[in-house]
Amino acid sequence: MLYFLYILGYNLAKVTPMRIAYIIAESLARLYYVFASKDKAIVRDNLKVALGEETNPRVIEAHVLSIFINFAKYLADFFKFPKFTEESVQENIVIEGREHVDKCLREGKGVIFLSVHLGNWELGAAIVGGLGYKISAITLEQKTKRINDFFTGQRAINNVKSIPIGVSVKGCFKALRANETVAIAGDKDYTSTGTEMDFFGKKALIPKGAAVISLKTGAPIVFTILTREKNGTFKLKFEEPIRIKPSVHIEDDVKALMTRYIKLFEKYITRYPDQWYAFQKIWNQERTIQ
Repeated sequence: MLYFLYILGYNLAKVTPMRIAYIIAESLARLYYVFASKDKAIVRDNLKVALGEETNPRVIEAHVLSIFINFAKYLADFFKFPKFTEESVQENIVIEGREHVDKCLREGKGVIFLSVHLGNWELGAAIVGGLGYKISAITLEQKTKRINDFFTGQRAINNVKSIPIGVSVKGCFKALRANETVAIAGDKDYTSTGTEMDFFGKKALIPKGAAVISLKTGAPIVFTILTREKNGTFKLKFEEPIRIKPSVHIEDDVKALMTRYIKLFEKYITRYPDQWYAFQKIWNQERTIQ
């Protein structure tokens, strides 16, 4: 059933102007918001930690609704993916910090694009591919093969190669050895193998893959985010590369690297709380760092 909904959305998006597609997406999001009690509770709890328990409940709830609406628009964008070129990207997307990527690639060890589930990470990867960079993205496989094939096909439009979680390490190493780029979303632990870190002042399991791969390959981490701005445009931001000199204590190095990029997670989530799609519980709410 879900597959046919995706295909329906895809076909509607193809023949519908973007403005109308957004209106339909928002209407469906508002309808889903009425009935999605479980999702609302999870998003609400996550925002209370990220924005602070003292935040006005009405402000929190307004962000929750906006998250549902923005996520629906994210799907509309995904369904309507164009074939990007360098020219079309430069004309339609505000890009900041691209020089960091080019400088890192000149070192010959590839680049790890690290992001969070905020804004439109799928569109961000597509734009990176449109800019001419060879990019592979670590992806969570969908529950059915047809849905998974659909998502993989959409990414491939802009030469984004999907690397499923579970076989990701081998594929990442191969891409980085070829001086290519690898995209990883690092704010949700899907495998329960993450490292417990301080995230907005509370303990949370954070995926450590980006840090481990960076330390083993020497590939720098470039935090990358594509956000929807208030005027309806998109901004693709490449932060300065994150790296440390490895020591003999690999676990300490991993945590040191993670601490640096978690600060960027917090920075952008605080700045764009209504674009952070945290539909799974991030924190054990009973455990607070002293």
